[in-house]
Formats: sequence, C-alpha cells, structure tokens
Amino acid sequence: MSPSRDGHPAFVALGGGHGLSASLSALRRVTDRLTAVVTVADDGGSSGRLRDELDVLPPGDLRMALSALCDDSDWGRTWRDVLQHRFTSAGDLDKHAVGNLLIVALWELLGDTVDGLDWVGRLLGARGRVLPMAAVPLAIEADVRRADGSVELVRGQSHVAVARDPIEAVRLLPDRPPALPEAVAAVEEADWVVLGPGSWYTSVIPHLLVPDLAAALHRTRARKIVLLNLSPDAETAGMGPCEHLDALRQHAPELRLDAVIADPGSVEDVDELEERTRAQGGRLLLRQVRRGDGTPRHDALRLAAAISDVVEGYLGDVGAPQGMAG
Repeated sequence: MSPSRDGHPAFVALGGGHGLSASLSALRRVTDRLTAVVTVADDGGSSGRLRDELDVLPPGDLRMALSALCDDSDWGRTWRDVLQHRFTSAGDLDKHAVGNLLIVALWELLGDTVDGLDWVGRLLGARGRVLPMAAVPLAIEADVRRADGSVELVRGQSHVAVARDPIEAVRLLPDRPPALPEAVAAVEEADWVVLGPGSWYTSVIPHLLVPDLAAALHRTRARKIVLLNLSPDAETAGMGPCEHLDALRQHAPELRLDAVIADPGSVEDVDELEERTRAQGGRLLLRQVRRGDGTPRHDALRLAAAISDVVEGYLGDVGAPQGMAG
C-alpha cells in the first residue's frame, strides 16, 4: 500500500449514475486520493442523443461523477449546478445537460478524452479524478427470464435498466472492449476499490466485463469493498442483498472481497448475508447508512463513517477491531 504524505489511502470507485455519486460523496470525506471509474454504456436521454449524433462516449455518468466531486465552495457548487442544469425548450436543446455539452466540446477541442475530463475537474475544483472504464462507447445486453419461463434478449442500457423480470446474465457489446489504460493503472495502484451502490447490472457489473479492467481488479493488491443498495430498483426487482452478491460472483467468480457494507434495515437474514460475504473472502459490516428521512438514499456522512471503520480495521456491529486479511 502507498498512503499519501497525509496518510490518506488511494481509493478507486467503480459504478455510474446516482449510485456512484453516493459513494463519491462519502469517499471524498475519507480521502484526498480518489478516482472514479465510470461505466460508458448509457444510451438514453441527453447522453444517448450526443452519443448517436457525434459518436462519442456517453458523457452523462461522467458529468454526475465530476459534479459529486466539486469543491465545497461557492465556486465549486455554482459550476456543479451549471453542469447539472438541463435546458427546457421546444427545440433540439430540450433536456440536454449543460455539462454533457461542455464535456463533448472539450473532447472535440482537445482530441483527448482524459484531458477533457481533467479540464472539467479543474473548473469544478474536483476532489478527485473521473475516468471512463472503456475507451469506446459500450452497449449492454441481458438475458431476461419472463414470467412464462422464456428467456428474452434485451439490448440497450435504457431497456435493461427497466427490465423488471429477473436478469440471468449481462454482456457488453463490443465483446472484450478495450479498457482505458488510465483506469487500469488507477486500479492497479489503489489501496482500496469500491464497487456499488447503484444499478447492479448496468452500472456495477459492467466493470467486471471489460477484460483488462477485470484482470486489474483480480491482480491489484487493493482491498475491495462492496456497498450494497438500500432497496431494489427495476432491474433488480425481487433481489435481496444476498442475490446482489451472487450476481457479482456469477460474473466474476474469482473476485475476492474484503468487506461488504449493508444497512441493517435492508437485510432480512443477517446470518445468510454473512455466509455469502465470507464465501467471497470478506467480512460484513452492518451500519445505518441511509438518510434519516426514510428515503432509500445513502447519507454521505454515515456512509463515510462506515467506510472509515473498514479502512481502520473495525468490523461488526459493536466496532471491535478486526484484523483485515492481507
């Protein structure tokens, strides 16, 4: 491990959309060495339109990750709000996010994906770096088990995300896509890698399906934390925490975990979840990480405290020190 001079470990967070924003909002309170590696399979809304029209990576999830890392100042918050602003009109700009247009403009001007994102990060005073997981736009397809027992092939992230019937497997198109080299390097050099929360099949698991990125996740010395969702969404309807871990194991059977963080209000059978976690090499940490208003959304401070407990080697409900495996 290689903590910085102030002792902060290097974190890489994998995901996309609102789930990744939740983990980044917490992690920025834990470390000043933070990289978000973002899925690039979005094909709906403003991102999908820009992707189709200009043949670029879908910028929306990248924009959301950058916004979550903005500097906590009037400057940073104002530019975050500018990036997140969507136009409302009767014309072609309707529903386009300003940040999506800015990111794509920088890509065209600079001719470099990473440089463009780094420039937006500097504008925001971002507390970390944002990278796409792959060097090319991706598509997602899923095998969905319908109520009559048949299996239907569903294509496109926006369609898979609202599948509702059980998803049996997901794949990426093109098959075996090239990973972004900077994303691979970030995983290899990290002290901790965080997967989730978020849309399990369209934001979390896709990282395990990019061969070079998956290989880096398997060989890195970084410890791995899974942040479980607070409630199912459309694509994981009927799935509990155990089934979420099962899905990870199905798509990456050799991936070993160090810790799983779950909110006790989302877990029906603690013993079963502990068993599933141990089977993948990790330990379960139960903490209240949801907001106090009853909504199924993560509280950034509570989640940051739970992650800090794991980093400091404190696991279990009482917080007794536990030695972390290698």
